[in-house]
Amino acid sequence: MATVDTLRNDLIDKLLTISNKEYLLALNQLVEKSAVNNDVVGLTEDQILMLQLSDRDIEAGRIISHEQLDKNDLQWLKEK
Repeated sequence: MATVDTLRNDLIDKLLTISNKEYLLALNQLVEKSAVNNDVVGLTEDQILMLQLSDRDIEAGRIISHEQLDKNDLQWLKEK
């Protein structure tokens, strides 16, 4: 699978060969409409509380690795 940089460079190379103004305008419009939306997402009080509790757990060292979590899940499933 191509990396993002490779894909971007391939697209740039292809764009440089296009001379049709209408085609380029249409492509430009497509890119502008698909731009990343950076709107701020509002959180509920409960969501903020959960994030604060998560921060406290991290600060207190109450964490496990994803690998350990997977092992715990497999063990739990075996016991069911």
